[in-house]
Amino acid sequence: MKTKKEDLNKNLDINSEKRKEKTKENKEENTEEKTEEKSISKNKLKFKEKSKIGKSNRAKGQKFEAQVRKNLEDLGWIVDKWTNTVDYEKNKLVPAKRKYNPFLKVLSIGTGFPDFICFRKKSLDNYEIIGLEVKANGYLDPIERGMCFWLLENKIFSRILIARKNKKDSNSNSKQNSFNSNLKIEYIDFLEKYKKE
Repeated sequence: MKTKKEDLNKNLDINSEKRKEKTKENKEENTEEKTEEKSISKNKLKFKEKSKIGKSNRAKGQKFEAQVRKNLEDLGWIVDKWTNTVDYEKNKLVPAKRKYNPFLKVLSIGTGFPDFICFRKKSLDNYEIIGLEVKANGYLDPIERGMCFWLLENKIFSRILIARKNKKDSNSNSKQNSFNSNLKIEYIDFLEKYKKE
């Protein structure tokens, strides 16, 4: 009799230990799942935040482009969107590919390089034709620099300007400047800034 009771007690003890182990495992799994869920939700939040930042940056860039265009037109230039780009393989100018937005289901106008073509009359039969790239920080990446050199060497433009926000204005109260219609724009000659080495 004692052996049966002892066996039952042992079985009960073993079962209770197994239950405890299972509950520990379940708790560990739950905590792991919760941490995974938290990290996923954090990543989603980061993605949403980055998406919002990207949207606002694009909007600011478009607004700055419009301000630069208006400024040049006020200075007597005729300004138009440049829709060509350089194809290095063919060594010629080609129309820029149009960008497709799957959310709006539309094709945006081809984004050429540089952003604008500007011209004005110098004399009776002579026009000055320049390219204009709009960059808020004034920095061109190496690919863009290469395109600028190609455009100048092949005499597509007489010169290329880079339009950027004036450093003095961008340092002082950036919120005011984003809504300031009288924003100071600085025009930098490409060849002066990036001399070919």
